[in-house]
Order: sequence, then structure tokens, then C-alpha cells
Amino acid sequence: MAMMKVLFATSEVAPLIKTGGLADVSGALPAALRAIGVDVRVLLPGYTVVMAQCQSYEVVATFATLVGFPTARLLSGKMANGVPLFVLDCPALYQRDGGPYQDARGNDWPDNAKRFGLLSKVAAILGGRATPLAWHPNLVHCNDWQTGLAPAYLHYKRSAVPSIITLHNLAFQGNFPPATVRALGLPASSFGVAGLEFHGFMSFLKAGMFYADHITTVSPNYAKEIQQDELGFGMQGLLADRSHELTGILNGIDVVEWNAASDSHLAKHYDSADLSGKAINKQAVQKSMGLAVAPDVPLLGVVSRFTHQKGLDLLLEIAPRLMELPVQLAMLGSGDAAMQQAARDLAERYPGKIAVMIGFSEALSHQIEAGADMFIMPSRFEPCGLNQMYSQRYGTPPIVHATGGLSDSVVDCNPESLKDGSASGFVFSGMTANNLFNTILRAVNLYREPKDWLTLCKNCMAKDFSWEASAKAYLAVYRKVLLR
Repeated sequence: MAMMKVLFATSEVAPLIKTGGLADVSGALPAALRAIGVDVRVLLPGYTVVMAQCQSYEVVATFATLVGFPTARLLSGKMANGVPLFVLDCPALYQRDGGPYQDARGNDWPDNAKRFGLLSKVAAILGGRATPLAWHPNLVHCNDWQTGLAPAYLHYKRSAVPSIITLHNLAFQGNFPPATVRALGLPASSFGVAGLEFHGFMSFLKAGMFYADHITTVSPNYAKEIQQDELGFGMQGLLADRSHELTGILNGIDVVEWNAASDSHLAKHYDSADLSGKAINKQAVQKSMGLAVAPDVPLLGVVSRFTHQKGLDLLLEIAPRLMELPVQLAMLGSGDAAMQQAARDLAERYPGKIAVMIGFSEALSHQIEAGADMFIMPSRFEPCGLNQMYSQRYGTPPIVHATGGLSDSVVDCNPESLKDGSASGFVFSGMTANNLFNTILRAVNLYREPKDWLTLCKNCMAKDFSWEASAKAYLAVYRKVLLR
């Protein structure tokens, strides 16, 4: 069988350009797919910061006659991990100060429809018969709203290849005025309920979900949740209608970067055969964050955005009760101003017991994952989540709310799951402060049983969160689509 060829279209790729988890997936998944024999090539806009890193790339195509769009060039090269990269060079749309989607003040670029319309259009051209390249993909893999028009463009082309779209965050939809349909060269007939229309707007994300041959999202449980009113963001009806063409695939993590046996940020390396190094890392976190050095007091770690979605309001609410258990709390993150202040106030009220660092530190995030005894992640919703996987890699059982990818990656600890080796943390249902407190209490009680606690920590470290399993699941989806 000939090697499968896939064009992976995305608006950000780590480490070239990153605003969130999409960049991590776009950096890691194509490499994992190539490792199992798929010829994946990534298509990315030529933002200023990207162009600065791709100066040796060669021009392989020019697009000078696309109606409604400025002239653009396609550059070809390779990323540091060896994955081939096509950069869409269009200075009029991408070369500007600020981020990929917003200016320096946080306002959306007013021409985002055209900017990501061009990205989608070029993805469709490369997937069509009229591609200027000798390399022809079998399938176009789109990601989030920024490439959502590609399946629509492909639909209206003859002899175009099939497409899939991955939903990383349903809350961002790329909704624009109806006139955008004509401006971007799509037929007027596409603007309807059976097409691009979404509550009177033209929606890039709706286009992707309606016209793609298959839809994937970043965890099996989230795939179910987005078909319901609460987390469907208005798209639940379409997603429910296409449920037979919707697959949830749990994201992987970088198991080289997140490895307790070799992590350069840690005070002491350790592995599942010998977890004694965790105590040294715990002491290091206690010292660096101004906590009392108390080896027998459970240290709860938090690395998170301070937002309502992440459920940290519940943790802040029960903090005084937690101090009586006793436990220590080490928090790293930023976000909602009122939540940040509440965390600072608690740190002042309980010196040596609660420590808070507002902001972000890559080194400290690794140190907390390794040094904490438990990791707290009570998100109200979480499409996939990564920190609960990092913490398990480091033998730090996570305490999570039963939602999205948290449900798919953490197995609640009880006598049965501890005995059969599947237990890897503590899971609670029902977003209440009491439920969170009782689940932390459950964890603290098990912590007092050293033999059982060690078993749980080793269970965590035995779990496989590498990208290989995810890549194989995506390959199965590609094959299913191509066999139609």
C-alpha cells in the first residue's frame, strides 16, 4: 500500500508560534504520525515571528489570482523535529505586530475572515486537482475555526480530496457577517442552515463541521459532552446529527520533556522503581515558595489559569477547611483579578501553609508537578487537559472533576481499582465545594497509608500518555474516511 499523504492545516505550531494547546498538538501529532509511516506536511500562516525562523525556506508556489485575496507565496522547509512545513507568506495579511488573532491591545484583527479564509483556501487548493505542487495529499486535516472553511472550499471543488476537522475548543467559532460568504468566494447557496449559516452569521467552525467528511475532538468524553446543550455552544444539534462521524481521541503529551528521570528543572531525578526523589523535590518546592519544610504534611499542587472554567473558586473557598487537615497548598497561575487577589489573601492569612505565585514559570510548573503529593484540577469543563497527565507521569495523583478529558485520563481510586492496578487519582462528580473537599479528604486519608499510596503513585507512572496511541487512532480515522 502506498504511503498515506496528509496535509495538516493549522493556525499555530509549537515551538514556532503558540497561544494555546492547539500549537502543542500541531507540533507533536504530525511528528507522531510520521513516526508510524504517514507522510504529513503542515501548512501554517507566515506570521512575522514565523517568517523570522524560516528564512532558508524555498518558494514552491505563488498565488496571484485568487479572487478577494492579496498575492501570496508558499514556502517549503522543515521544522526542527523534521516535519515538512509549508509557510503561507502573505505580508499584507500576516506580517504585523501582535499575535496571530489579535493586536497588541487584545482586539481581534478586523480582517481575520480574510486572513484565515486565505489559509483555508490554500489548504483546499493543495488538496485539489489544480494544486501547483508535485506532492498531492490523500486527505486534508483541518484544526479549529481558522481552517474551518477548507472543507467548504473542498466540497465545491471537483476531484478534491476528503477532509477531517479537529475541534480543540468549541467556544471559538470564527463567526462573521453574511457578506463574508461572497467576499471569500463561496457560493451564495452555501449560506443556509445546511451550510455556513449560524444564527445569522457566517461561521468558519460550522462550515468545517458541516462539510468535513469526519469530525474529531480531543477526548472521547468531550465528544459526548459537546452533543449536549451545556457544552455544545450552539453547535450541539449539528454534532448530534453527525455523531456517527464524530470521534474523540485523547491528546498525548511530550513524554521526553515531561520525564521525572531526566527533567532538568528538578532538584532530584526519580522513576517508578524508586520514588524517593519525590521527597527531595517536595522539600525544594517548599523552600523556594516559602512553605514550611514539613515532609509529612501533604502538599497540594496547582498549575492553572485562575478562571471560573478551571474551578479554582471552589478550591479557594475550602482552603481554610483544608488547613485544618492539615495540608499545604502551592499555586502557580494567573487570570481573573479577583481570584488572584483571593489567593494572595489566603497566602497572607496562612504563611508557610499556602504559597501563591501569580504569573507563569516553566521551571516551577515542572517542580510543582514533581514535588506535590497531589495535583488539584477541578475544571468545570476540560476538552482534554494536559496537567492531569503530567502529574501522573510524575507520580503525583491528580484530583479532578469528572468532565471531558479528565474523565478519560484519570481512574478514581477505590479498593477495587487500587487492587487491579487501574487507579490513578481521585475523581468527583458534581461541582460543589463540599464534593471537592471530601475528595481531597479521601486522598489525604490514603496518603496516611504509605503502602497503598506508593502503589497508587506507581500506577500513575505506569500509564502511557505518549502521542503514539493518539497517532494510531488518527490513522484509523484517516483510513475510514478514505475507504468511503
